[in-house]
Amino acid sequence: MCGISGFCNTDQDYLQKKPFWETILSDMRKSLSHRGNDASGSWLTRHAGLSHARLSIRDIENGAQPMVRTRGGRPCAIVYNGEIYNTDELVPDLTAAGYTFTTTSDTEVILNAYLCYGPEFVSRLNGIFAFAIWDETNEQLLLYRDRAGIKPHFYTVKDGTLVFGSEPKALFKHPDIRPAIDKNSLLELLAIGPARTSGNGVFKGVREVLPGHYMVFSRDGLADHLYWDLISREHADSYPDTVEKVSFLVRDAVKRQMVSDVPVCTFLSGGIDSSIVTALAADYMKSQGETLNTFSFDFAENDLYFQSNSFQPERDLPYVKIMLKRCQTNHTYLECDERTLADALYTAVDAKDLPGMTDVDASLLYFCSLVAKHNKVALTGECADEIFGGYPWFYRKELLERDGFPWSADIRARTVFLSEDVVRVSELADYSYARYQESLAKVPLLPGESGEEKKRRQIAYLNIKWFMQTLLDRMDRTSMYSGLEARVPFADHRIMEYVFNVPWEMKYQNGVEKTLLRDACAGLLPPELLHRKKSPYPKTYHPGYERLLVERLTAIVNDPNAPVAPLIDRPKALRFMASHKELGQPWFGQLMAGPQLMAYFIQLNDWMKKYQLSL
Repeated sequence: MCGISGFCNTDQDYLQKKPFWETILSDMRKSLSHRGNDASGSWLTRHAGLSHARLSIRDIENGAQPMVRTRGGRPCAIVYNGEIYNTDELVPDLTAAGYTFTTTSDTEVILNAYLCYGPEFVSRLNGIFAFAIWDETNEQLLLYRDRAGIKPHFYTVKDGTLVFGSEPKALFKHPDIRPAIDKNSLLELLAIGPARTSGNGVFKGVREVLPGHYMVFSRDGLADHLYWDLISREHADSYPDTVEKVSFLVRDAVKRQMVSDVPVCTFLSGGIDSSIVTALAADYMKSQGETLNTFSFDFAENDLYFQSNSFQPERDLPYVKIMLKRCQTNHTYLECDERTLADALYTAVDAKDLPGMTDVDASLLYFCSLVAKHNKVALTGECADEIFGGYPWFYRKELLERDGFPWSADIRARTVFLSEDVVRVSELADYSYARYQESLAKVPLLPGESGEEKKRRQIAYLNIKWFMQTLLDRMDRTSMYSGLEARVPFADHRIMEYVFNVPWEMKYQNGVEKTLLRDACAGLLPPELLHRKKSPYPKTYHPGYERLLVERLTAIVNDPNAPVAPLIDRPKALRFMASHKELGQPWFGQLMAGPQLMAYFIQLNDWMKKYQLSL
């Protein structure tokens, strides 16, 4: 994994001020050095500049970037962040077409594939990626992003110049781009945050290449091209055949994603998703004569303070131990105390360039920093719940039938700190509902699909396009902040395509969520783990964490110069913090309730301060 950045203007000659623009490329690259500090490079031509911060995973000696090849005597250059899992399948046809390879890196495969097949070559790739290609022959810059949106790719256009980067912070190193916010920024943050409308970078003028899209920037302007999306099809396979197909796809995805020139580890939470990935990865490593490293996460003193609830019925630790008896890995237990967690809220803002999922982001950021001391690549169980229907809003009637995003339908919980003027003027409920309706209009329904079938299709689409995006963004930014590459086998596009069209009655049977996945992987897990009720990512219940949040938010609320002060009703906020902090229900997802709302406003204030943003 890496950090990419650069700029392009077909009416400008960057070589006339070459030292200046090379310094800008260096500054952009340095802002992303956490994503990869094994090597770095930049490349400047008349109309474009590219820079790269490298985390060496494939062809460590020869895979330097930017990588340049020529066509008709003119250069074609690439900067790339990601992993392509089917490179071995692409090389024979490219070799037969006359293309030669001087490295074993997937970067060279991508560049040669572009030269051979043209811009639509991306549909041949299986992987996670964000990359930019400058084509001197056609004087155009192409920006690509993977189907699921696993790798980030931000950009902005100002006065004929396109600036891009893996993270927004890189854009702001360009002399013409400054961080700013507008009303839309606040609506994104307050109405639907920590989610984002797809393509919306929250900062004024900042956009993100959409998942499954590529963009072409030339003298004709900026053109957006769709190369992949979810498509609805009739599912004709029997249940046994469906189980067999899913079993193959999951196993094949994990096997493909074990490819690496450095050791691979897994996150083992004790849930079925990470346990499936760990079982397959451990078996693969054993076949290579090696032992898999695994890591589990928990919070200090959770054995004392854990509170069972409908979303999180039990602790993960006993199930981690069950899985370790089956796999016999090199396992490390990682813990985070309440002060480390509270302090990491600020670092999480640095990592994400935005407020996020508060302690969920902060804890994962901290854990990834520890894992990165041992491994550069980790496989995770992310995305199985969105694809196979693991969340309560897939099957609990009152959640399924919400007229709005099911993980964030009640706007009132978001307004407990906000002034009445802000609530009235911002119209948060209207903004959230408008984004919800826009997404429903894009759901690819089958002819005649109605009633509950239609609702099931919609909920599956919304989870992949919205909730999954939020978690993928969290995973990339928290892991890459420490130079750790996180891979997500369940987000393989073949799995998404197939399972999206599997009927609900095959996914959910006898009151058990993700029955299809459990049956497809039945031979991999011990029975008590295979049939375990879903439990989400852990969170702390330590009262000391809540006290720290109250202390820090109280200081913000009492500071009239705090950046977030114009949004907050001080008496309302102080009353809330003086009472019981848990809201009646989470205001986002399953884990974000009262304490997380306080943490969100702490992050919002810190974000505005760091970027010198004003309302």
